[in-house]
Amino acid sequence: MEEIIRKTLLYKSGVEYADYSLNHAEGCSHGCTYPCYAMMIKKRSGVIKDYTDWKKPKIVSNALELLDKEIPKYKSKIKYVYLSFATDPFMYKVPEVTEISLKIIKRLNQDNIKVVSITKGIYPKDLTDKKNYGSQNEYGITLVSLSEQFKNRFEPFASPIKERIASLKYLHNRGMKTWVSIEPYPTPNVIKQDIEKILEAVSFADKIVFGKWNYNYMIGNYADQKTFYNEMAYKVITFCNKKKIDIHIKKGTIDLEFLKEQALPHKQTYYKTLLSYNAV
Repeated sequence: MEEIIRKTLLYKSGVEYADYSLNHAEGCSHGCTYPCYAMMIKKRSGVIKDYTDWKKPKIVSNALELLDKEIPKYKSKIKYVYLSFATDPFMYKVPEVTEISLKIIKRLNQDNIKVVSITKGIYPKDLTDKKNYGSQNEYGITLVSLSEQFKNRFEPFASPIKERIASLKYLHNRGMKTWVSIEPYPTPNVIKQDIEKILEAVSFADKIVFGKWNYNYMIGNYADQKTFYNEMAYKVITFCNKKKIDIHIKKGTIDLEFLKEQALPHKQTYYKTLLSYNAV
């Protein structure tokens, strides 16, 4: 696998639910066609040429050396480190990336720095070894559909859905903290599905993040998207409250102004639930 060298690794994230982050690889073999926001940014800035180039990840060969230098500098400021926003730490069937990801998590945990990760790949069972990996870590997957047909269209080289869920549940069953990102969630003109079936499939998780789908003309062409995302957010909040699962609704998913227009007498519970949700 091709390698690159970077001058820095850790950085303060501007994303609403993240603290510090790092990207120890460039590109991602999963080749998501939502499109991938990270791929668009890298292409716009000239780092990669095209989609094909993005699917050939390059490892940051000096990542561990950079951590040794940067941890003492940032440790007092870090609440946790997020893996990753511009790559996937556990790319499906890319063992080189998994290997360095495990080393990075272990190195951060040695300094009692919590790691929060997300993947569309498969989590290695090594992470249950509490002698090498901190029990405070949080492991997540992206899951926006239970349909393999949908996955093959928009996440063509990511892990199969059942395997992805099973790897997360394996960690959960051994006492690890787990979470699920249901983002970007598709509108019915892309796929008709029952979000409650997705929620039930991951009801073991400690936390669920829900967000709308951006950067795709099909979503923009769906006339009732405001109503749709308000209703989906309501279902997610209601489900998580019932199951005592932590919940985060991404900013911009719930449209408050549109919600006020829809506040009919027979929808007061619906209205109050969304209006009072503190992440809108």
